[in-house]
Amino acid sequence: MTIPPEAIDAADARRDGSLRLGQVVALLLAALPLLLLLQPYQWLSALGFRLQQAWPLGGVGGIPGGSLLLVFAGTALLTLLANGPLKGGRGGGLTGVLALQLERVRQGPARTAALESLDLRRQLARLPLLLLTHGASLTVGLESPSASLGASLLLALRQRVAPLKRLPLPVLLATGAGAGLGIAFNSVLLGVTYAIEELCRRRSAALINGTLLTTGAGVMVGLASGLWGSTPDAAPAHQAGASLLVGGGVHLVGPALLLTMAAGWLGGVFAVGTAWMAARWGRWVSRQAKTERSALSRSVMWALLIALVISLAAVASDGWSLNDGQLLILRMAYGEDRPGLEILPWRLLASVLSIAIGAPGGVMHDAMSLGALLAGPLIADLPPLERQLLVWTGATALFSGACRTPLFSALFVMQIAGSMALLPWLLLVAGLAAPIGRWVGADTWNEVQLERWLVIHGIRETEGMKAG
Repeated sequence: MTIPPEAIDAADARRDGSLRLGQVVALLLAALPLLLLLQPYQWLSALGFRLQQAWPLGGVGGIPGGSLLLVFAGTALLTLLANGPLKGGRGGGLTGVLALQLERVRQGPARTAALESLDLRRQLARLPLLLLTHGASLTVGLESPSASLGASLLLALRQRVAPLKRLPLPVLLATGAGAGLGIAFNSVLLGVTYAIEELCRRRSAALINGTLLTTGAGVMVGLASGLWGSTPDAAPAHQAGASLLVGGGVHLVGPALLLTMAAGWLGGVFAVGTAWMAARWGRWVSRQAKTERSALSRSVMWALLIALVISLAAVASDGWSLNDGQLLILRMAYGEDRPGLEILPWRLLASVLSIAIGAPGGVMHDAMSLGALLAGPLIADLPPLERQLLVWTGATALFSGACRTPLFSALFVMQIAGSMALLPWLLLVAGLAAPIGRWVGADTWNEVQLERWLVIHGIRETEGMKAG
């Protein structure tokens, strides 16, 4: 008698969770094909950065006509394809992974639909959209497409590799998605924390956030007050690298806390605004037309309008409203000629529109770049190290306020900054910003997409979906 897959999942979920020898070998061997599959994504990302650097980016000189045409034409074509023949490849692609973490989606038609959304062949439909996304320098990053590719690869291998069939499906998918993101960003720890906080539906959100708040505050107060310094013979682990930040930096506490609260609030606004714009866009493009010809004309009109708005935002911002924001974050932290706060509305507009039209990618770099911009008014006359600290604070807070993944947010920004000494402070900032963002709007962008998917598939009870 054949055991149904949902019964296997349920039985395996009751085990202790340890990996067997065959599973260890299978997962190790899966790393190579995943690395090779992710390589085109890296090439496309590099292409996007090269194209954005052709813009003034705050310097002198006019905007090349070819660059402006590329943004306009690429955005228009992406809009038409992502809302038409290639709509299966639009967005981040992680809704199926998130849905299959829920008990009610692990059987029946909903399970089938979620698995179909993660078919490896669907990733091929994503490649043309990714090419247009990065060719037009739209703002979304590679994190979600990389994660969905990892989940799809392990799902495909599960059909052929017996040891992987014994892994509970939710665990397998979260593992693949975390591995995809971790390999894409050269960080094992980012992959693990992403799988725990984002993909596993944050069942322990209160535990993680509460630990970050209490521990982070204790560590920073202990360092700032000199309590640990009064015990010079203590174990080396007690001498945290954050002591480099608190010496003589008490005057930054007020601005940093103000920035954390403001950025956490704006992160919540960003999540709410993105959800609202995506809903409006969905209603506009789904309106019934009288004839097929009028439907095509309306689609072309919307595509050209979106392309015009994003192109105008690019011109008004000297190109800073383009790409996934890494160039902007680094300029705010290290550059002398930094963009001003007037860039923020253009960057916000471009980010919200890029996500709403279905550009395949994630919101993480969007959120970090907005947070870095928000720090601008506070860093004008500060020395380099203090300026960088506030930029990383703003980036972490807005990221955490929008995505509600404080541990992952702090680690991601720390990796960009390249300094482990920042981590205790960034963890505290992220822990503070996450609940502030949720007070503004209960749902993140991923949660909004999941709720809509559940409604479409007739599953209205979303128990366990939100953190306490």
